[in-house]
Amino acid sequence: MSTELPTNSDLAWDLDDFAQAQRAMEFVLQFETTLCVFSPSVEQIYSTYNMFFPDDWDRKLVILPDAGAYHDTFYHVDRTAVTATGLYVIPGELIGKTGLYLANVDDDRSLGSRQIPFEAGLRRIISQRPAHDPFLPVLAKGDLRELEQSWPVMHLHRVHPNSIENMSDLDRTNLTNVIAEKLESLFISQKKAPANKVA
Repeated sequence: MSTELPTNSDLAWDLDDFAQAQRAMEFVLQFETTLCVFSPSVEQIYSTYNMFFPDDWDRKLVILPDAGAYHDTFYHVDRTAVTATGLYVIPGELIGKTGLYLANVDDDRSLGSRQIPFEAGLRRIISQRPAHDPFLPVLAKGDLRELEQSWPVMHLHRVHPNSIENMSDLDRTNLTNVIAEKLESLFISQKKAPANKVA
């Protein structure tokens, strides 16, 4: 692998501040094929990519879009069309359970008081959204975080397709469908995943 980091800094995530970097690496990999990544600096959303942890760059997560999958990249995605949700995906082990949970995090970066099973929580949010503004989660640099100096959590952004001015209706529909399909694959992967022992 090349020893150079991507020229797009949005695709190089720093793990220096993680006390449990290995745990963060294992946690984030489950989203590699199940959530799209947004790069605000180039205004693109990548639906096909790989995550690497290069030996040459200690404690770095590098995201490499598939260069051969041109149609899996969505262009001209205005920064204003992607917003933070304040929702976090957390490992169940953080609260003495298994699987993924949806949670809120307080201003001091401590776990909030509400945690619900990931799939049930997201399906409820999705069902409550109007058709013209669906809930479509994506990841961006800075979304992988650590709570209590130990547990990795993933913040979610969301994209608003109808707010993307320079995108055709067909591309908006394709983007919506791709994100929705990936989310379904994450639900399925969680059902198939073996139960983890509580640490």
